Amino acid sequence: MSRGVIRWIGGPVLKARSPDPFRVHEAVTVGPRRLLGEVVRLEGDELTVQVFEETTGLRPGDAVEGSGTPLAARLGPHLLGGVFDGLLRSLEDNQADFLQTGGWPRRPRRYPFIPLVQEGQPLSGGQSFGEATTDPHAVRPHLCLAPPGVSGEVESIAEAGEYDDAEPLCRLRDRQGRIHDLAMSHFWPVRTPRPAAERLPIGPPMITGQRILDCLFPIARGGKTAVPGGFGTGKTVLLETVAKWCNADVIIYVGCGERGNEMSGVLDEFPHLEDPRTGRRLMERTVVIANTSNMPVAAREASIYTGVTVAEYFRDQGLHVALMADSTSRWAEALREVSGRLGELPGEGGYPAYLSTRLAEFYERAALVRTLGGGEGSVTLIGAVSPPSSDFSEPVTIHTKRYVRNFWALDKKRAQARFFPAIDPLLSYSEDAADLAPWWHRQGNTRWAEQRKRFLTLLEEQSKIERMARILGQDALPPKQRLTLLAASLVNEAFLRQSAFAPKDRYATPERQNRMMTLLERFFSLSEGALRAGVEVEAMAALPALRRLMRMGEEIGEEELPLFDALERELEEAFHALAPMGTLEEPT
Repeated sequence: MSRGVIRWIGGPVLKARSPDPFRVHEAVTVGPRRLLGEVVRLEGDELTVQVFEETTGLRPGDAVEGSGTPLAARLGPHLLGGVFDGLLRSLEDNQADFLQTGGWPRRPRRYPFIPLVQEGQPLSGGQSFGEATTDPHAVRPHLCLAPPGVSGEVESIAEAGEYDDAEPLCRLRDRQGRIHDLAMSHFWPVRTPRPAAERLPIGPPMITGQRILDCLFPIARGGKTAVPGGFGTGKTVLLETVAKWCNADVIIYVGCGERGNEMSGVLDEFPHLEDPRTGRRLMERTVVIANTSNMPVAAREASIYTGVTVAEYFRDQGLHVALMADSTSRWAEALREVSGRLGELPGEGGYPAYLSTRLAEFYERAALVRTLGGGEGSVTLIGAVSPPSSDFSEPVTIHTKRYVRNFWALDKKRAQARFFPAIDPLLSYSEDAADLAPWWHRQGNTRWAEQRKRFLTLLEEQSKIERMARILGQDALPPKQRLTLLAASLVNEAFLRQSAFAPKDRYATPERQNRMMTLLERFFSLSEGALRAGVEVEAMAALPALRRLMRMGEEIGEEELPLFDALERELEEAFHALAPMGTLEEPT
């Protein structure tokens, strides 16, 4: 075991001298309290360490001891339903009023185990050797995986029964004759991506139930998106909504440097949320990593890697995982602070020159893959960004846009107008949309791509016309432009605005979203025909059927889809009463 002596300390960074060999990214313990740290630089016999805990009380001369292994997270059946710090230590195991330094004893956890292999059977990394029943109501049991890179022949396997998750249950002998003891849980370096058999092309969409996301800016399973927005624009609320309603099997929520009261709200609310898929608690398939802004800054930097490592572990179980990182700006600020302590030359905005590289390393771990065990799993990354003063030209936002395929920009004016989700349709985009169009076509809406394009075009035209109307007045606009404003307002109010408090409107299935888009498209066609027939725009805006169309999201639920047909007939009858028959259809 390598050993050194501290010679200098500055906040979370210290320098030590040692005649023994250390390695970069090696996990170390520091001082009499055995604080956890990581080697970040080596220069001759001097090593630089970033400490993940409060360094108050350390002094020159204290010992630094190497572990010989990189910083790693313990992965196993204890994760689901748990709340952890940035280093994946269970907060339930902390018995003090405040977080203890130097770690705390791990509480033993026992789970029923069922073996899936026999003696003499070959077993390779990523394959399962047993099942651990963590919850009798779970959709599927937890698979006990052999760590990637470990393979051999099964020499012994434990019988079915209840065991501690750290207890060896399966013994392997590899080709070199070495013995490997496998337990329900194992360690994996957080900065090393877990391997997969194959990265697959873009998959089906991750359905969120939010119409503006699913229909205008969809994200594929295994995709990556950024959610930039200033203070008070609803980033955390949006991430919590997506976490509750998306069709992922496992939710990983990383509170990275968020304010303590916000994180407290998440921890208070999540255990009480009902899972729409099972009717039980959403927390049962959620992992929360809480690292608030008053916690040590170096641990904030590590929490992002810890979260994505946990996500890859569940991906390797053949599950689809959604990771919410709130927020990557606080993570980047931690990089900046530690970089300054290290004396590195600052780049743009004071951030280190390698900010872009670190962002790429994080987002590139999102993927839809064929696992080593032969199944299919995915990690979908959704990273919130908190640009100062809502400035989307600041370094974190700009560099993030280089590595994500989707961009959900939050607008402060929409948020102040209580428009939820407060996503700006003119600044947002989705590069996954074109690849996902065939999936929507298979759901019965062959015009999905055309409808999406028309909605976005209407919203863009609305922005241009409103600028003109502020100068001339809306009454001075020609009828066609006034109709454009009416149609765009209908898209915003009837389709994009979604009330989380309305039981029927808080979630929309793809089928209901398709019916709503088709009905709005029908209104556009009828209104344009009425305009050609000389009907005033004001007369169309006064139709009683328009009010029902505006509130169809709150009034027509998932079990009432035939009401869309009735509303369409009512709309057609209302327009036929305004204009002669045959004039409402588009000319050939």
